[in-house]
Amino acid sequence: MKILIPVDGSDSTAVGHVVATASLLKDTPQIFLLNVQWNIASGNVKLFISHETIDDYYREQGLAALKAAREKLDAAGLAYTYHISIGTPAEAIVQYAREQQVDQIVMGAQGQNALSALLLGSVVNKVLHLATVPVLVVK
Repeated sequence: MKILIPVDGSDSTAVGHVVATASLLKDTPQIFLLNVQWNIASGNVKLFISHETIDDYYREQGLAALKAAREKLDAAGLAYTYHISIGTPAEAIVQYAREQQVDQIVMGAQGQNALSALLLGSVVNKVLHLATVPVLVVK
């Protein structure tokens, strides 16, 4: 079973759920962690900041967001791959799920803060509507 876990760096409820239920599956799941960074390099930003600097920023922010999830999976001894995308979260999540041909998307219901919670809620809702595979939302 291929499982995609989108991670925004807030809480790792979805990762915890996958860790807790992995032993119930017939085969060890193939786990994909995904962090989506909002595209900040638009307009005149590219005139003042190099492409390499922008890429470094995305990589640093993405790795920081993935850190807790990776540590939890490492502690559980579960193998995973991770990826950092740039774009609109819901669309990037669904696109990555298609590319990796995942069987399920497991998402947490909580965001980083009140504003993120509102945005994440809309991301979860949009993923639910766009995804062609089952989406499990974990509280």
